Amino acid sequence: MARYLRDTTLDVVFREGHHLAYSRNRLYAQPIDAEWVEGLEDHPELAEMLEAFVSRFGRMQDTMADKLIPRWLMALAEDPGSQIENLNRAERLGIVESVEDWLEARKLRNRLVHEYMEDPQAFAESLRLAEGYSAMLFITYGRIRTFAVSRMNLDESRLPPQLP
Repeated sequence: MARYLRDTTLDVVFREGHHLAYSRNRLYAQPIDAEWVEGLEDHPELAEMLEAFVSRFGRMQDTMADKLIPRWLMALAEDPGSQIENLNRAERLGIVESVEDWLEARKLRNRLVHEYMEDPQAFAESLRLAEGYSAMLFITYGRIRTFAVSRMNLDESRLPPQLP
């Protein structure tokens, strides 16, 4: 039953989270404001750093919602449903803090990709929100990992480590 989590999905999410944490630490080591956003045109290295963060933020969200949470539910002998049904079930079981926040993070990801620099102030605010939502992803991963150890009796030494 626990093979659903052990196969590689938790490992993939860990690697994605590890890379996201790296990009997050680099990006948010500086103040993000409208001036910073406006300066991206003159600083391609910052734009590249931003692109890496946005891409990794979206990728980790997708992998967790499309693969990890459904496989976690299968490990519980539940039939996964639609993404919203899976998120609602994960919220009821204490894995996802808030489905509303998760859905807002998804909308935010789309804004970061599609509204790139149209309004520097709004984009900077979206980036500040993304910092917090990336923490939500790390926490959700940690909860699934902890659940696997405490409730599914998986050997912690065989699982990937916690994320920051």
